[in-house]
Amino acid sequence: MTGLPRLADIAPARLEDWLRARYFDARIDISSSGMENYTLRDLRELAGVDLEKLAGLPFRDSPSTGAEPLREAIARHIGVPDPGRIAIGHGSSEAIFLALAALIEPGDEVVTVRPGYQSLWSVAEALGARLVEWRLDADAGFAPDLGRLAELITDRTRAVIVNFPHNPTGVTLDDTGFRRLLELVDRRGCHLFWDGAFSKLTYTAGPLPDPTTLIERCVSFGTLSKAYGLPGLRLGWTVAPSALIDGMVRLRDYLTLSTSPLSEAIATAVLEHADAVLAPQVRRATAGRALFETWLADNADVFDCRLPAGGVVALPRVRGVADVEPHCEELLAEHGVLVVPGNCFDHPGRMRIGFGCDAGVLAQGLELVAHAFRNVAAHPGVRPQKEGRL
Repeated sequence: MTGLPRLADIAPARLEDWLRARYFDARIDISSSGMENYTLRDLRELAGVDLEKLAGLPFRDSPSTGAEPLREAIARHIGVPDPGRIAIGHGSSEAIFLALAALIEPGDEVVTVRPGYQSLWSVAEALGARLVEWRLDADAGFAPDLGRLAELITDRTRAVIVNFPHNPTGVTLDDTGFRRLLELVDRRGCHLFWDGAFSKLTYTAGPLPDPTTLIERCVSFGTLSKAYGLPGLRLGWTVAPSALIDGMVRLRDYLTLSTSPLSEAIATAVLEHADAVLAPQVRRATAGRALFETWLADNADVFDCRLPAGGVVALPRVRGVADVEPHCEELLAEHGVLVVPGNCFDHPGRMRIGFGCDAGVLAQGLELVAHAFRNVAAHPGVRPQKEGRL
């Protein structure tokens, strides 16, 4: 044993473990952090995807950083002037993994937002980084405390890793807070890793610009899985300095090599018609948020939650319940409703609810969640039995 970190020892992905065992058994899924999924027929109508043209597409390899028309479409869409700084990947998950692996070395100090999407901190930890947690305070509605972040960033900090709009709470930064974050990172000379998976889904202000256009040592991630409702394309991207892109390609040569030309062709059409593709999803998300807001008000004696400012997830607290997981198991077993227990995000008394799905599914799911947890509140201390439930 050398004592050196091994990627094979990476911590289990708690969210994926939970969903993998339950996702395909659920009848009513209000767990997702993404939008209602589009069909190929939808994309033909919204983005002009040409099925006849796709039928003649040869299944050759794509370039290591992705097809040029796709990178150019992404650059136009997010306002990045140089498509050469963009690399395509299998969703943002691969992009995050490769970018961190290309930069982080054992002993590096990395500031990570918590709670958060686990890849944003577990990968760095598995690479031997020393994690410094920027905790969003539940008692303050998870509002980002930039004063606290300033205290955590030091001359030893190699990178700061954040996600806004935030998964799983839905909080985000206003323009002043965003500029303050960039100034804090840039002043110390460390790297900013910015997960912008939900950047196009905001309610209280417009989307923030891609930070790679404002500071040099910055890496941003995007995906078609969330706001666009296209997780099955497995298509995401990284915007980064050229040297880091080169490092990611070296690693990718031993892994996935490139993305599917079919996925890239569809993604190119989607991003060339991004406004048309996003508009129905933004309307759906806005309506889902309004429905969630009404549900919270009607059930304020059971649930406590700040209304999300971005994304399509929230992390409501269940009053008087220390650990919701067994009750989430019961909810699925008895009613077929899937949510994510908060212990996947270090908050066991909360659950993640997604409101980007079909309105009828959301309404039915929320009604059953309220019914189930009112019953829990009426019988405090009673834990359902798991045996035979799933």
